[in-house]
Amino acid sequence: MNLNVKMLENELWYGGSVADAMLAPFDESSVYELDMECAYNQTMPFFLSSKGRYIWCEDPMRVQIKNAEINLSAPSEIILCNAGKTLKDAYMVASKSHFPFSGKIPPLKFFESAQYNTWMELDYHQSQEAILEYAHGIVDNGYEPGILMIDEGWHTRYGLWEWDFVNFPDPKAMIEELHALGFKVMLWVVPMVTADGQAFSMSYFDYHSNLDGACGDKRYFLRTDNGKVALLEWWNGFSAILNMCTPDDREYLDKKLRKLIDEYGVDGFKFDGGTIEAYHQRNIVNGPQTAYTPAELNIAWNEFGARYEYHEYKDTFKGGGKPVIQRLRDRSHRWKNDGIDTILPSALIQGLIGHPFICPDMIGAGEWSCNYDPNFKIDQELFVRMAQVSALLPMMQFSWAPWKKLDEKHARLCLESAKLHKKFAPYIIELVKESATTGEPIVRHMDYSYPNHGYERVLDQFMLGDKVLVAPVIEKGEEQRQVLLPEGKWLYLGKTEYDGGKPITVDAPLDVLPYFIKK
Repeated sequence: MNLNVKMLENELWYGGSVADAMLAPFDESSVYELDMECAYNQTMPFFLSSKGRYIWCEDPMRVQIKNAEINLSAPSEIILCNAGKTLKDAYMVASKSHFPFSGKIPPLKFFESAQYNTWMELDYHQSQEAILEYAHGIVDNGYEPGILMIDEGWHTRYGLWEWDFVNFPDPKAMIEELHALGFKVMLWVVPMVTADGQAFSMSYFDYHSNLDGACGDKRYFLRTDNGKVALLEWWNGFSAILNMCTPDDREYLDKKLRKLIDEYGVDGFKFDGGTIEAYHQRNIVNGPQTAYTPAELNIAWNEFGARYEYHEYKDTFKGGGKPVIQRLRDRSHRWKNDGIDTILPSALIQGLIGHPFICPDMIGAGEWSCNYDPNFKIDQELFVRMAQVSALLPMMQFSWAPWKKLDEKHARLCLESAKLHKKFAPYIIELVKESATTGEPIVRHMDYSYPNHGYERVLDQFMLGDKVLVAPVIEKGEEQRQVLLPEGKWLYLGKTEYDGGKPITVDAPLDVLPYFIKK
């Protein structure tokens, strides 16, 4: 189906892909194209406008915005709905109609304190010794133990989902020690299977012995039209990939992961890969497959992981309304251009397309190649401001150890951000429970909360629920912050009272995250 939507006067549009959050809102001057089958991070077949209209489709859409028109095409019906007069009207009607929330919530431990991930600290060099040193450093330096994610490198070749016993001589004892410190432990997992050698052959025959007791006629993995195992190109080379649309593949991986839970005490998994873009035909190098669409395969991968209480996803098509932890994709250690400047615009779009349970990227950045740049140097001011941006989002996640990477002053300021998150955790958890029922975003666009106030293009401050306005500093060297304060009485940092209804400027030195509490 095709649909052409002509923009109304002064109408602004949001939605589609979180990866393009910096381009929103779309207006009559915008020139934009999106193929949702080639997208990544959170993507919804959903756009909504400041005038209360929305666009919805059940399938991935091709989108072109030009000359004040939104031109859309998809294999199924595309709906244009006049839901009301405001951004909130459009969101609430669409949510109830197309991606209703169930009332279920993820584990509250995700929100109670900072999380920790070993990726930037250790990248591919994961080891039992280094992880225990990192975990003890967290606690010894005053941080609250929380969820600890052991990232890529804990395992042998892709597709075995087994410990590397050279680097992890006693993983059960390691996890017991982490539990004793107060951590929940998650492992990084992808659906990829190394396509040659031991990993592939063992996985292939392990399938048969586990599932039907003999080689038989069953076919596992995603297949090409001629029956061969499909070979996909991804960031670590070329691999076979599980087809989670089939019960046999789901059962096989579930057995592998349950073994990690039952024998070693693992609490859950960080599910990476399996993006809608990864399944696209252009990434299959040995022939076409037409049995499943990229959207079906990505949705199945996401639905599979949601069976585990502790989970995390990063690349999700049509995941709105589901009680699933969603993380922002890897960011660079920069002020501009894919750095700190993108965190809030992305969080706002995540909320507007039905993903309230969100975690920003790792504090300091998660784009790992800088670890191998001999000229790279951590910007300590940026590191602190990234911690502050994360502090009053639903979740915050450290990787680089501040006590190792920063001087005493800047390390202390990162710890203060973690403590601020802990202070606001009861309020955040209240919003989590509310959102699970109503569907309302936890991180709210200013125009969502205060329509018709001229806030449609404000992307550097947000409402945390209805009571807290947060305006982080995201410019290098800035120690003041202009804030668009809505009408009413507001307490700056919970202390100094301001009258709203006008822009104000407040002092915001490096040790201050500007926030206001509505009286």
